[in-house]
Amino acid sequence: MITHPSHRGRLNGSKPPSSGAPNRILPTALFPHERSLAVKQIIRPFALAAALTLGLSACSEQASAPAAEEASPLTEGAWTLDPVDSRLSYVSIKAGEIAEANRFDALAGSVAADGTATLDIDLASVNTGIDIRNERMREIFFDVAGNPKATVTAKLDPAAFAALAVGQSITRSLTASVAIKGVEQEIETEVLVTRVSADRVTVVPTAPVIISTDMFELTDELGELRALAQLPSITPAVPVTFTLAFTRS
Repeated sequence: MITHPSHRGRLNGSKPPSSGAPNRILPTALFPHERSLAVKQIIRPFALAAALTLGLSACSEQASAPAAEEASPLTEGAWTLDPVDSRLSYVSIKAGEIAEANRFDALAGSVAADGTATLDIDLASVNTGIDIRNERMREIFFDVAGNPKATVTAKLDPAAFAALAVGQSITRSLTASVAIKGVEQEIETEVLVTRVSADRVTVVPTAPVIISTDMFELTDELGELRALAQLPSITPAVPVTFTLAFTRS
């Protein structure tokens, strides 16, 4: 049987299109210029956000540039010890097992532009935590009337620290000359130098520095202190630690 084309849809179970039904084809398929306009409307906010981000990034880089320029090399100018934030202490051991912390409360020092470093220790500022012991240390052990201070000197290589940036640290071996009561000895140590800010550095030893009484001919004085304190022994070697803070002059 020959089927009329207009009846094929009904034979297949589908309805013929209604002339009154709305056209369901997307408008952008019929009007390409409207699709282009929609794409532009979507892209424009992202482009604006990207431009703002790049602009803010550029401003941030420009604002941070002067801060880097302010951190001039450490070798420019001299440095002065900050006595408030600097510490020098040692641990004494008596009777073979009793350890006591001691310190010096008055320090002064500087580092010249050529690397010459000096540290002065006021021996009268020794602080053992006990008044009578402080008095004996001043009068008998150090004899501060004739020997008011101990002096530490060292020569640093400025080139080793020239490129140190703020927040960075560097470790260096150091030979220091220590003078106490007219006796001078060279002591080898290793220090950690940290640039805390553009005009401030700190220096600490990587390990305690061991000082003994025989190095500075103080064995007799130590024996006199032991007898006065009625102790069986006082260990002749002590570990010394320090934290030295310097500011640019």
